[in-house]
Amino acid sequence: MIVRKIGIDLGTCNSLVFVPGKGVVLQEPSVVAVSLVENEILAVGAKAKEMTGRTPDTIRVYRPLKDGVIADYRITEAMLRYFLEKTRSGLSKLFKPELMIGVPAGITSTERRAVIEAGMAAGAKAVFVAKEPILAAIGAGIPINSCSGHMIVDIGGGTSEVALISLGGIVTCHSVRIAGDKMDAAISDFIKKKYNLAIGEQTAEEIKIKIGTALPEKEEKFLEIRGRDLILGLPRNIKISSNEVCEAISDVLTEIIQVIKAVLRNTPPELSADVMDKGMVLSGGGALLKNLDELIAQATGVPCFTAEEPLLCVVKGTGVILENLEVYKKSIMSKK
Repeated sequence: MIVRKIGIDLGTCNSLVFVPGKGVVLQEPSVVAVSLVENEILAVGAKAKEMTGRTPDTIRVYRPLKDGVIADYRITEAMLRYFLEKTRSGLSKLFKPELMIGVPAGITSTERRAVIEAGMAAGAKAVFVAKEPILAAIGAGIPINSCSGHMIVDIGGGTSEVALISLGGIVTCHSVRIAGDKMDAAISDFIKKKYNLAIGEQTAEEIKIKIGTALPEKEEKFLEIRGRDLILGLPRNIKISSNEVCEAISDVLTEIIQVIKAVLRNTPPELSADVMDKGMVLSGGGALLKNLDELIAQATGVPCFTAEEPLLCVVKGTGVILENLEVYKKSIMSKK
């Protein structure tokens, strides 16, 4: 099968690739390891992520996307090229594919151009960009072209975006660069202050995934973690509870809830009734945080549901659009 169209969710933490007819073919961390001596790429994705925090001076590990946008153009281009090569094989390498890339709704025109140029430089024939809230809504199975209002909350690694969608377009939208990465940093800071223990990025992320919760629990879960004692400078183990993680990330979650409230305040009354009726849908990797839907429902008074496979919503949306370009042309061609 000749791959002519490819959908990419270029995320701060994870990148996913969708090929129509095959589904999600690639899911890798957005991490690239570079050898500084030879100035060449050593590893991309999961292999590069394993090197994080463990490299000698001659190797640097980059996360080329920061807050949902390109922070390092050259490395992003190399990462895109790697994804394209891994997706295509045999005959399809002769044909340049068309790319559909998801970008944050709050992106500037310069950042948007950088995404298009990186895609073209990586070997695409054409690059379309679509706003992530629209893609997430389509991927979550929301009928975006209907005339009723649908609210989507997309919490990724670098950005959290809240959008109200009606008739195929965004009515009101708010995007903040506060999401999963900030939660990891908050957990790391909390452990530093409370236990005088320094932990790495990956440990903080592991804590969030394994025992993270948005609401305090009656039955606490515990996780043993290792780090470096800041006073003695020696390795040390501690046990951390799920309620401590809840306390650590509460400020970050409060900021995300403020954004949701801001969008609800700017919503036209007719659409407010629709949102109250149907509730809002949570997507993105952040939606996997335990009890987050409950916390949002409590804080806003609006029902909240987590989409099926929230991590895959955006990339599934790119796939749906690629298969039905005519139907969704209006939604993706919206002017910046």
